[in-house]
Amino acid sequence: MAKVIIAIHGLRNKPPKSLLMEWGKMSIEEGFQNLALKATLPTFEMVYWADVLYEKPLSPEIKDPEDPYFLDEVYTPDPEKSFVESHTFQRRFHYLLKKIIYKIFLKRNYKLRYSFLSKSFIHNNFRDLEIYFTENCENKHSKDCLSRKKINQRLIDVLEKHKNDEIFLIAHSMGSIIAFDVLSFILKDIKVHTFVTIGSPLGAPFVVSRIAKYSKQINQSDIPLKTPETVYKNWFNFSDIRDSIAMDYNLADDFAPNSKGVKVIDQLVTNTYRMDKTINPHKSFGYLRTPEFIKLLNDFIKE
Repeated sequence: MAKVIIAIHGLRNKPPKSLLMEWGKMSIEEGFQNLALKATLPTFEMVYWADVLYEKPLSPEIKDPEDPYFLDEVYTPDPEKSFVESHTFQRRFHYLLKKIIYKIFLKRNYKLRYSFLSKSFIHNNFRDLEIYFTENCENKHSKDCLSRKKINQRLIDVLEKHKNDEIFLIAHSMGSIIAFDVLSFILKDIKVHTFVTIGSPLGAPFVVSRIAKYSKQINQSDIPLKTPETVYKNWFNFSDIRDSIAMDYNLADDFAPNSKGVKVIDQLVTNTYRMDKTINPHKSFGYLRTPEFIKLLNDFIKE
């Protein structure tokens, strides 16, 4: 049985698929070099869906920052060796903040209070997510409903292509929501060895509520949120505590183990990505070279 790495990207427009894929591999290879580990990467596949929502990809050839297709963040090697920060204070603060936010916005049955605030927040900040979360699909041929199906199908096609392989699935940002949906509600026969979420918003109240609602529609009953049954070995969730998209770094509080006993293992990491001295702790390239992620991938390759 061959091993394969499958990665699905996150929010907003991206550079062309081939370039994004090349930079992803370079980030991983950099991480191996930083740890002085030697490994031959297995087949690497990129699930690319930005072109479903955007007419053209971002281009490194465009130099005008005002151009809508200007690419402001490219792959850059870490100028410093990765380091580990102390998160003691931030952990306590986030723990208390999560309790407050959940108490305010989520009912015990996962229904949202003040849902209009969440909808307004998503509309103003995350148009991709708003399209993906489209609920009114009475007209199945509406653009937004078709877009969601197309996005899901991109991941479905790649997973089915490798259904007989050992799959190491990496899902960044909104990609983790797409992956969770596909693994939980659509491709129930696919087997995934290791599911890795990086910079994931899966713990945000409006996402938790939406998953619970979708689960009830699919299963016709209230089912506790849990690790997808398709995952048979590991689910690791990596987040940088400074990452504003990963609003809740502790997914173990929200998702129970599946019937195989696979539970989400949360791990805080330090995302060292920076561009022109501006840090971005949400960037996938930074997550892909963290020592914690590289050690996990190395174990998968050597297993």
